Amino acid sequence: MEEKPSAGIKPYLDKLTLGVTRILETSPGVAEVTFVEKEPAERHAIVSWEQKNSCILPEDLKNFYLMTDGFQMTWSVKTDDTPMPLGSMVINSVSKLCRLGGSPMYTLPNAPTLADLEDDTDEEGNGDKPEKPHFDSRSLIFELDPCNGNGKVCLVYKHAKPVVSPETEIWFLDRALYWHFLTKTFTAYYRLLITHLGLPQWQYAFTSYGVSPQAKQWFNMYKPITINTDLLSEEADSFVNKLDPNKVFKSKNKTPVIKKKLPSQPAGSQKSHTSMTSSKTSSLTGNSSRK
Repeated sequence: MEEKPSAGIKPYLDKLTLGVTRILETSPGVAEVTFVEKEPAERHAIVSWEQKNSCILPEDLKNFYLMTDGFQMTWSVKTDDTPMPLGSMVINSVSKLCRLGGSPMYTLPNAPTLADLEDDTDEEGNGDKPEKPHFDSRSLIFELDPCNGNGKVCLVYKHAKPVVSPETEIWFLDRALYWHFLTKTFTAYYRLLITHLGLPQWQYAFTSYGVSPQAKQWFNMYKPITINTDLLSEEADSFVNKLDPNKVFKSKNKTPVIKKKLPSQPAGSQKSHTSMTSSKTSSLTGNSSRK
């Protein structure tokens, strides 16, 4: 259900979407581009969230919510005259900015939580690798984008003890519950979200194993604005089917091979010929004996 359009956001709509709506609408095969306009978040709702979670929202995210309480843009492609949902760009509203790993998975006594996955032997940040978030009380993690079930983009306060540090980062949690660093600020992540056009599994481009072969096909058809060409060129032959329709559907004109066959005689004629030969032979034998 689409929310009621806000008159206050219309003048900033093109800037908010970085003009990506016009790019998508002129792309081949794109059928529907839908942007759900949302009212700005109430300031008291943001203050209430901060008090409830004992942390302060980063300034750029707070300003974003004061302009629009969340973000949702989807687009479809037309296959066989039927629109198929493809791209999705989502940022949860303040009310849906929920903490991850803070409650048990099941409402049972001693039920497991994500904190039980913590391992003291996990590698901390060293060299160019930043320290990974923790599911236990050492970090505060909030879900920004559910990624259509392909993982979760999270706002992470990595240092929550003894007090919550105001420094935040944006991380991607894949379906195997491994962490992948995305950006240091919400603004930088928002640009990534828009410029990748919300393509399926685009967050996996920032993992060591990359996007799936199916998602890579969509990347080739609708290249993100700031696409890393190595993503598509590296070992492309092993992932992407390169089909030439002219070759696939080209008619093959084969020269017919003419096989020469010896003229065959009917079985009846063969029998008559054999009988005639045998009669001639017997007659000759009789004549010779008479002589």
